Amino acid sequence: MKHDTHAPETPATQFLRQHKIAFSTHLYEYVEHGGTSVSASSLNVDEHAVVKTLIFQDEAAKPLIVLMHGDCKVSAKELARQAARKKVEPCKPEVAQRHTGYMVGGTSPFGTKKALPVYLEKTILDQALIYINGGRRGFLVGIHPHDLITLLNPTQVSVALEK
Repeated sequence: MKHDTHAPETPATQFLRQHKIAFSTHLYEYVEHGGTSVSASSLNVDEHAVVKTLIFQDEAAKPLIVLMHGDCKVSAKELARQAARKKVEPCKPEVAQRHTGYMVGGTSPFGTKKALPVYLEKTILDQALIYINGGRRGFLVGIHPHDLITLLNPTQVSVALEK
């Protein structure tokens, strides 16, 4: 595990500090389209404990954040149903970046450019510790999953599909 005391300062880390949330920093070698399997193996942690920050949009092109286990996919149909939307789909990378201020691969749910509704796969709360993007490619922060409730006030959903 590449643990670095010189982790980048990002809007996400500023947000966590501002809210007095304890977190650990973890840098790894980012691989384009490598996904969470790369970060999980770099950090030597279970991919299920690595949480993806996905930006979706509904039928009115309104964005929403979905937090999902690294080793799972989102059932868009089930998410739409549980979020009371007609349909949802992943945003294009440039649209996601415009909504969050983060590059795809470096999207954090913390410190986004505008406040977006957050949907949390509820089984994430069963993890002892989660690793979630710290606002830059190749940079994860380790936090207690229940801090997500305090910080993001997410709607808990059950929309995970195995990859």
